[in-house]
Amino acid sequence: MSNNLNSCGCGRSPTGKCNGWHVLSEEEYQKKLALFNKKLKK
Repeated sequence: MSNNLNSCGCGRSPTGKCNGWHVLSEEEYQKKLALFNKKLKK
């Protein structure tokens, strides 16, 4: 785990900063990630 409090320690955050996705189930995580990637393409 990183020493920086804002860094993502679980590896799920696509930005590298903690966004709380560590608490999501795998299914919820995949949905959030797909939505995040869709927004990036706009």
